Amino acid sequence: MNSNNFIDPLTGWFLHSGLRILMVMTAAFIAERLINTAFKRFENVLTSQEYVQENKKRVHTLLGILHKIVKVSVFVVAAIIILNELGIDIRPIITAAGIGGLALGFGAQSLVKDVISGFFIILENQIRIGDIVSLNGTSGEVVSINLRTTVLRDLSGVVHIFPNGSITSVSNMTKDWSGYLIDLEISYREDIDYVIGILNKIGDNLSKDPEFKQLILAPLEVLGVDNFNPSGVIIKLMIKTLPLQQWKVGRELRKRIKNTFDELGIEIPYQHITLYWGEEKK
Repeated sequence: MNSNNFIDPLTGWFLHSGLRILMVMTAAFIAERLINTAFKRFENVLTSQEYVQENKKRVHTLLGILHKIVKVSVFVVAAIIILNELGIDIRPIITAAGIGGLALGFGAQSLVKDVISGFFIILENQIRIGDIVSLNGTSGEVVSINLRTTVLRDLSGVVHIFPNGSITSVSNMTKDWSGYLIDLEISYREDIDYVIGILNKIGDNLSKDPEFKQLILAPLEVLGVDNFNPSGVIIKLMIKTLPLQQWKVGRELRKRIKNTFDELGIEIPYQHITLYWGEEKK
C-alpha cells in the first residue's frame, strides 16, 4: 500500500478542515480570555466609588450570571463549527437536542421550576451576592446565586445550598439599609427620662465618632418604654446603618451604654427573685 495514498488526504484535510478547526479552537480560547478581561473591567467601572454599596452587589451578581451565559454560548458555537468541519451533520444533533430538551422539560419539572425561580430572583433584585439573608429560616451570607441554586454560608462556615424552586421565604437583612434593635432593661428605681437623655447623648457621641459616623445613616432613636419585665423596665432603641454594618455599630453602642451606665451608677438588672417570708396572722 502506497503511503502517499494515506498521507496526501490527511495533509489535505489538515490544511483545510484541520486548520479551520485549530483556528476555531484558538479563537474560542482567545474569546474566553477577552470576555473574562472585559467583564472584570466592566465590573470595576460599574463598582467605582461613585456607586453605592447596593449597586456594587447587584452589578456583581448580574455580571456573574451574564458572564457564565456568554462563555457557554461561545463554546457551544465553537463546538458546532468544529463538528461541521469534521463532516458530522449537526442537524440531527440539533433536532435531537430540541426533542430531548422538550422531554427534559416534562420529566424535570423541578429543574425548570428552579431555573425560572432563579431568573426572577435575579430579575427582581431580591437578594445579591454579599447580602445577609434568611432563606426558609436558615441565615447566612449569600456567596453564590445561580439560575438553579442559591448558596449561603452561615457564621459557623457551614455552606447551605437551596434549589431556587424550594425557596418559599426570603428575609434580606442588608438591602438598601440595615437596622440594629436593642431591648435595654433598666431597674425600676431609675428615672426613665434621665436614662433616655443619657442614651441620646451616647448615640450623639457615637454618630460623631470618626470611625463610625460614615456607617450610621440616622441618629440613634430611643423609641421609649416598650415593656415591663419582672426585673426591670424595657427601653427599645434603634439605629439605622449602612448594609452589613449594623452589627459593628450595634456592638460598639452596647459597649458604650454599659461603660456609661457603670460610670453613672445606672443599674442594668439581672433576673432575680425576692423572697418574702410574710407575717404571722393576728
